[in-house]
Amino acid sequence: MSSSFLRNVIGEYMTELGQKSDKVVLVNADLAGTCRNRGFAEAFPNRSFNVGIAEQNMVSFAAGLACEGFIPYVFSMAPFLSMRACEQVRTDVAYGNRNVRMIGVYAGVSGGISGATHWSIEDCGIITSIPGILVLEVSDAWQAKKILNMTLDYEGPVYIRVSVEPVKDIYCEDVKVVSGGSITLKEGNDGAILCSGVTVQYALEAAEKISAESGKNIRVIDMYSLKPVDHKAVIEAAQTGRVVVAQDHNVIGGLGSIVGTILAEEGLSVRFKILGIPDRFVAMAHAPYLYKKFHLDTDGIKSEIDNLF
Repeated sequence: MSSSFLRNVIGEYMTELGQKSDKVVLVNADLAGTCRNRGFAEAFPNRSFNVGIAEQNMVSFAAGLACEGFIPYVFSMAPFLSMRACEQVRTDVAYGNRNVRMIGVYAGVSGGISGATHWSIEDCGIITSIPGILVLEVSDAWQAKKILNMTLDYEGPVYIRVSVEPVKDIYCEDVKVVSGGSITLKEGNDGAILCSGVTVQYALEAAEKISAESGKNIRVIDMYSLKPVDHKAVIEAAQTGRVVVAQDHNVIGGLGSIVGTILAEEGLSVRFKILGIPDRFVAMAHAPYLYKKFHLDTDGIKSEIDNLF
């Protein structure tokens, strides 16, 4: 099975997106190399804007472009978009329901030894609390391209969460994505793993291992739409009796909190576990080490499912 670096896939696909619509413009804050958008700037120099290291101005500038009928794609590291420019995201983009697409790379702890200043384990909690923003997290290359295509026609602001760790190819060209959707990658009635982004590949591997070792069938659902979320998928997952949520994010405020709220509101009784980064500042380390430490890798997810039996 081949793998991809999603920031490379998205950065390079932006050129194709620019060919599809002359309304597409690209805005970055001196991170064209990090976000892999130099190809777009070369192909469409008049539609590419580097505002310098000024993320707040970048978001406000993009909101202005949207007011003029353009579709701006704003690229930066996820912590800088969600925290440094939080007020501009809320007031300039979301409040006016502007067609701004914000792509935050370095999601979770995927930035590895860049450390806490460049990690983004809080962005889902922040962005999903702002009204009107579609929040998505990509897990493989084809899904990333389909999500970018979807944003061409979507009305309203979008935030896309992107890991910098390599991910295995999961989908084919015919994968479908919609606002509020999810994708069941493996059927099963003995338990369910709800996951997003980089953890999807590990959840699939964990479910396959469990099936091979014990014969238990664990459902795996890619919850790529974090807001709005697929309520039906969560409710049906709860019917298996065991639910594990895995996301490269703080255990508070991310997919786990979203799923837990639905379970509580629906009055569903289920064995439940949230896997993520603990609610504390963690020492810098390479991402694979951190995923292993916090049970977000294949063996970790498998052990947490096993513990629910």
